[in-house]
Amino acid sequence: MTTPRDLLIVTMDTASDRPVEQGDLSLALAGAELIDLLGVGAAALDGELIVPGDPSSPADPLLAEAAAALDRKDPREPVSDWLWRRGRGLSETYRTAMEADGELVRERPRGISFRAGRLAPADSAARRRAADRRASDEPVLALLAEALGVHAERTEDAPDLSDDSVATVLAAVNDALVELGSVRQRRAIEDAAFDNIWRGGGG
Repeated sequence: MTTPRDLLIVTMDTASDRPVEQGDLSLALAGAELIDLLGVGAAALDGELIVPGDPSSPADPLLAEAAAALDRKDPREPVSDWLWRRGRGLSETYRTAMEADGELVRERPRGISFRAGRLAPADSAARRRAADRRASDEPVLALLAEALGVHAERTEDAPDLSDDSVATVLAAVNDALVELGSVRQRRAIEDAAFDNIWRGGGG
């Protein structure tokens, strides 16, 4: 399993009260991919710039796809640019792949046999590993989940990160989520203002 797959499972398992926005999830998944690429040597950071490494390192197909998508031209790509570029539609990419792999399944609505329901994590070893990783407060998964508003009870303070590169990626994810939230809020205000003008003009 990889951090993006674990993150998607944990998010789907624990975010039922307040579903995570797909754009937010896509940005976090792109960050999780980059963290895993750093871990296997497929990428490194020079400050906030991504330095591609060995593209053949990741065994996971989606991580291999991410490694192949790294910008290998100068100037180097900043982490923030990677999140927005790679993150476009990434949550749906993971949902589709994990459903094909049997890690996600369609729940059938009770009493409706002919219609497939929502996607949910399958009762599988992958789901148990993701849950164990989350329960252990593993820093990367815990902080990514919390950035998405998925909180777990903990007895200690927030987990510490000893890897500066990973901390850089997580900070970029948080900044991108704040930026996306601001864009979403601004659009909502503009839409509300437009609706008011429309109603006023139609009276």
